[in-house]
Amino acid sequence: MNFLTFILMRIDRFEDIQAWQKSRELCVEIYTLLNKARTDDSFEKQMKRAVVSVMNNIAEGFERKSNNEMRYFFFVAKGSCGEVRSMLYLAEYLHILEKAVAEELRNKAEHISRMLSNFIKTL
Repeated sequence: MNFLTFILMRIDRFEDIQAWQKSRELCVEIYTLLNKARTDDSFEKQMKRAVVSVMNNIAEGFERKSNNEMRYFFFVAKGSCGEVRSMLYLAEYLHILEKAVAEELRNKAEHISRMLSNFIKTL
């Protein structure tokens, strides 16, 4: 039995993947904060696209039901985690978000990235 078969036996839906659950939570947090923050439209849109990309690529990769495609989409999600972290530095430096808030969100994005790395290694 290959790994994908094993995973699919234990996980029926992408919603059951812990990395997806964590990325959904991060997405809601960032949306909520940005909706309250004073920022320019392009920054806000790019940040939101990046954080949504994490959860959507996890979902799409899982639904493809192929090790290679799942790996590809999980790598894309991992890359989007990096983009989110980068933009959180900028949000901190531009005083859009407080340092402690940006740092906490970066830590969450990094945790999701590590979860995806572990998943990718097993594929």
